[in-house]
Amino acid sequence: MIPESLAFIDLPDGRTLVGYGPFRTTNVVPGTGAAFYRNDFGLSSTEPWWIPDRWEIVDRGEAGALLGNPMTNLACVWDAPDASNFAAVFQEISAAIRAGSFEKTVPVVVERGRLEDAPGHGLLAIAADCPEPLLGYGYSDGHSGFAGASPERLLSVSGGVLKTMALAGTARTEERDVLAVDEKEIREHEYVAQSLVSKLGDIGRVRRGPRVIMELGSIVHFHTPIEVDLDHDESPDSLVRRLHPTPALGPLPRTRETLAQLIAWRERLGSPDGFGAPFGAILDGEFHAIVAIRGLWWNGCDVLLPAGCGVIEASRLVNEWRELRLKREAVKARFGF
Repeated sequence: MIPESLAFIDLPDGRTLVGYGPFRTTNVVPGTGAAFYRNDFGLSSTEPWWIPDRWEIVDRGEAGALLGNPMTNLACVWDAPDASNFAAVFQEISAAIRAGSFEKTVPVVVERGRLEDAPGHGLLAIAADCPEPLLGYGYSDGHSGFAGASPERLLSVSGGVLKTMALAGTARTEERDVLAVDEKEIREHEYVAQSLVSKLGDIGRVRRGPRVIMELGSIVHFHTPIEVDLDHDESPDSLVRRLHPTPALGPLPRTRETLAQLIAWRERLGSPDGFGAPFGAILDGEFHAIVAIRGLWWNGCDVLLPAGCGVIEASRLVNEWRELRLKREAVKARFGF
């Protein structure tokens, strides 16, 4: 029997953790066994650790069968997002960049839909069937939830080594060669990569890999792997707060004021508070977390499809609007809409 609540996350070693509810929440990092890490974008949860009633590890690709039947009726009526609301926020961001308050930030646009049938756990089963390098994730209580296939790992910690990545800069697959020399996209990516390196330099020896292009079907991104040989044990909570949000989803510089302003813009544009937030799991002391993007959030038959875009001084409204649509189309294709 499928329980009322479920969670899953793909791990970077080719396995998938599946947790069965009911879940118990706590503010204490579990020392043994498995627990999920779930928070909002502002990291406001006082008990972000969700301990399942039971859990199991399966090979990647096998989790879908444990999460219920995938939805067969994906009929959905979509309402296009309001360009005028995004344009107003974009102009405010551009003014803040010119004034020197921001170098970069990431507004979010939301497309709303109405499913013909309530999804139950069905969207989790679809999200679990995603190819590498995407990492499937999701949570459902049977009525509401979220699920997606994220290309972005926030961090993994195992054997004293922390692994993370810079993922920023987007183009259609057919424009791959153009992306490789696009100064605006390269600059946006470097903001993210350099910021991550600077945030990690005081906890160990940082190794930055080369910037490459990650191919994800219809779209491509710049990707830079980053590893840190940790000097000491670091708690997952402190590492999440150190890294989240990276400039790929958050403001640069990241201060209390700039983060609060970004959250206010997100709320104006109707973003779910879990979009872009860390979602992860600890398993016998190893911690893995993704950035919850490229997904759907739902409540009953009402569905939200958010997407974000990095805005810097060189950004242009029409180009960012196209990028947002490109990302939403990739999510719809992944879920079969």
